[in-house]
Amino acid sequence: MSVLPSAPAAVAAAAPAVARYRAVRQQTEALCRPLLPEDTVVQPIIDVSPPKWHLAHTTWFFETMLLREFLPGYQVFHPDYAYLFNSYYNSLGSRVNRADRGTLSRPPLADVYAYRAYVDEQMEQLLALHDTLPAAFGSVFELGLQHEQQHQELLVTDIKYILSSSPLAPSFITEEAGIRNEELCTVNSSLPIINSSLSEASWLPVPGGVHRIGYEGAGFCFDNEQAPHDTYVADFELQNRLVTNAEYLEFMEAGGYQNFRYWLAEGWDLAQQQGWEAPLYWVHRPEAGGWLRFTHHGLVPVEPAAPVTHLSFYEADAYANWRGCRLPTEQEWEVAARHFGATPDGGNFLESNRLDPQALPPDAAPDQCHQLLGDCWEWTYSAYHPYPGYHRAAGPLGEYNGKFMVNQLVLRGGSCATPASHIRLTYRNFFHADKRWQFTGIRLAR
Repeated sequence: MSVLPSAPAAVAAAAPAVARYRAVRQQTEALCRPLLPEDTVVQPIIDVSPPKWHLAHTTWFFETMLLREFLPGYQVFHPDYAYLFNSYYNSLGSRVNRADRGTLSRPPLADVYAYRAYVDEQMEQLLALHDTLPAAFGSVFELGLQHEQQHQELLVTDIKYILSSSPLAPSFITEEAGIRNEELCTVNSSLPIINSSLSEASWLPVPGGVHRIGYEGAGFCFDNEQAPHDTYVADFELQNRLVTNAEYLEFMEAGGYQNFRYWLAEGWDLAQQQGWEAPLYWVHRPEAGGWLRFTHHGLVPVEPAAPVTHLSFYEADAYANWRGCRLPTEQEWEVAARHFGATPDGGNFLESNRLDPQALPPDAAPDQCHQLLGDCWEWTYSAYHPYPGYHRAAGPLGEYNGKFMVNQLVLRGGSCATPASHIRLTYRNFFHADKRWQFTGIRLAR
């Protein structure tokens, strides 16, 4: 199987392809617009890449995978950019170490935007040749768009971590969207709390049996969603919504971070070493009313009914154990999503511009399954391994997913930072168990 989508022999028509290309590329730049130039070079931890690097790397992808391959006579924008902005493609040569991306004060941000403009102009010339392009072009073009959407999600989460590292705790967005707030943000209490209370979560039965897992269809998917295969899943129950801040606070107040009995040994050791006592971005300020959270709006009070997020797998598993429950497997999650007819429609994704998980309305139906798509990525108790029949693609694109299939856990469902057009029921995200900087949350199973 291939990392490439099942796509037509060539892009069907230039105009729709150009429009979609422009929309995706402009969305990336819109996410970076509220930043100061100084913000775009910061790399506080190895997991976070500087926004300037994201802007350049996504451009390098189109240049390397499409323009150099398909546009006759193409001249690269700068000969050193292949070294500076390659991510992990060993087959394409050496590169700056991931941990050193924050050292790239040069090229300046203005040059990176000039690089994007140059590649965009060349890409539109290439798209105008759609009638003469080979079959492979349409597939790689679609992958390039999906790749940039992945980096849009990373930009949202990386920007949040970068700004949280500042002693000033600055806001990325204000009530007037897109306006930079350069003032010290102590507590932004002007944001409305949509719903401070929520009824107890209900348990929904999901019938077991032999179920088809994996992507089937003619549209786009990543190679790690293939090959579709049959899997037996026993009857189980799934909670109808994500775990909330208030529910997780009960775990904290019950000594969950101080009791090793709920934790995997590796997670317990890490929690002790790192001094974890709450989700990432939570700070305790008694003078401000208790627990606050750093968000893209700055520091705000913890909203009790909103989904808890920025948790490691270890924390999610410890909470589930404390509740006497467990995390679902990725197969159970996919079966449940199909059973309940989950769709991205109306979900809280990047396009909602909230950049934060949202509480359900107080009258959310207890017999319906909510938040399966959007709000938070949901940890599963499944290792990120290849499906039966998986084959890694040849060439550089074979490095996209397959070589990471070890020592990581699968997450499902997308988040408030995921573009809505990028998510599917079969989408397999994956992170190491200790990662907390993404919008990761909990749904219980039993």
